[in-house]
Amino acid sequence: MKFIEIIKNIWKIEDLRGRLLTTLLFVLIYRFGSFVVLPGIDPTALSALHSQTAGGLMALLDMFSGGAFSNASIFALGIMPYISASIVIQLLSIAVPYFQKMQKEGESGRQKMNQITRYLTVAILLFQGPSYLVNLAVQMGQAGQPLAIGFNWFTISSTILLCAGSMFVMWLGERITDRGVGNGISFIILIGIIARLPGAFIQEFSSRLNENGGGGLMVFVAEIVILLLVFAFAIMLVQGTRRIPVQYAKRIQGNKQYGGVRQYIPLKVNAANVMPIIFAQAIMFIPIAIVGFRASESNAFVQAFMDNNGFWYNFVFALLIIAFTYFYTAIIINPVQMAENLKLNNGFIPGVKPGKKTAEYIDTIMSRITLPGSILLALIAVLPAFARLFGVTMGFAQFFGGTSLLIMVGVILDTLQQIESHLLMRHYDGFFESGMRIKGRSGAMAY
Repeated sequence: MKFIEIIKNIWKIEDLRGRLLTTLLFVLIYRFGSFVVLPGIDPTALSALHSQTAGGLMALLDMFSGGAFSNASIFALGIMPYISASIVIQLLSIAVPYFQKMQKEGESGRQKMNQITRYLTVAILLFQGPSYLVNLAVQMGQAGQPLAIGFNWFTISSTILLCAGSMFVMWLGERITDRGVGNGISFIILIGIIARLPGAFIQEFSSRLNENGGGGLMVFVAEIVILLLVFAFAIMLVQGTRRIPVQYAKRIQGNKQYGGVRQYIPLKVNAANVMPIIFAQAIMFIPIAIVGFRASESNAFVQAFMDNNGFWYNFVFALLIIAFTYFYTAIIINPVQMAENLKLNNGFIPGVKPGKKTAEYIDTIMSRITLPGSILLALIAVLPAFARLFGVTMGFAQFFGGTSLLIMVGVILDTLQQIESHLLMRHYDGFFESGMRIKGRSGAMAY
């Protein structure tokens, strides 16, 4: 079988085998840490916290932490504070000249920005840590296990542990990127999502079997078919491209002739991949961070933005995704640089003058394909709300699109592309016999 042959080829490559085993080791450490409860917390008294994170925005927050939030784990705050800090720094790199200059300094500038991002992450954690502990105390109080919260040793030590836990998760993500396979931060989020899939699947299956009037099994089968169709559509959206023809002029050096051929520039319909989803979701967590994890029930505004099945939540979420798609595409796609590279290599777009006109043409094409791409991305992101309208359980509905599905598609494709690149470099076959190559986060073909 083709799959078994691919597994054998992967195992033969020492470097790839080592990277996969390293990734597995770090994932196991992360999963183990998500069950390590904060000192002084009785795990049997967390039933109210589990109920609180069973639905709404809290369920998403718990999913991103791989269940660590509801377990009162040392990893409870997860990786989202780091992502929030990254968003702030990237926005500053557009608006603030100091960060713009730093961004142009190459590797040294990137290291400085990473260091500032870490400092900002710690600041966010020091704010969210006590907020999490206050919510934890309320939930444990409802379970009959009061927890003393105030300026005491428990609060200080637990806040330090929560901060250290999140920073350790960030460190694991960076080590996966350096020594493992795939983008480590995205991979950490993926693991948290996949950890919830079996439970959500079983819950939905049981719910449909227990329906009165029969037909529940057929409905469940129909849901699986729809889920697979949405998954396939998400893959098409992530991998879809618009090709721009490029003609390379003939040039002669000595007795050899170069150029004179036509090639294509592949521009992705969704060049930003899953990053707008992650960024937008991090922004939607801000109301919880501001008012605390236990928002007042009398605050209608906060409650509206904590209901991920409500209209206003999904409306704002969709708008943020569209805005971040344009924002992130502008960061990673530079039409002026592309036009300069074409000019330096004696390339040109037929019917378009080289230089400024070429940059404007590429920018126009990107704007035209980014709009429908961002709208489709936003549509998939809000599909779980529609799934809930048709009676799909909360946990399983998150996989009918939304953040969960799109992150799974983007990260899995990115990881598979890296694995395929290792295979092809050692002259092994890729994942497809037809010669088709997997496109990852960058949109480039894996050769």
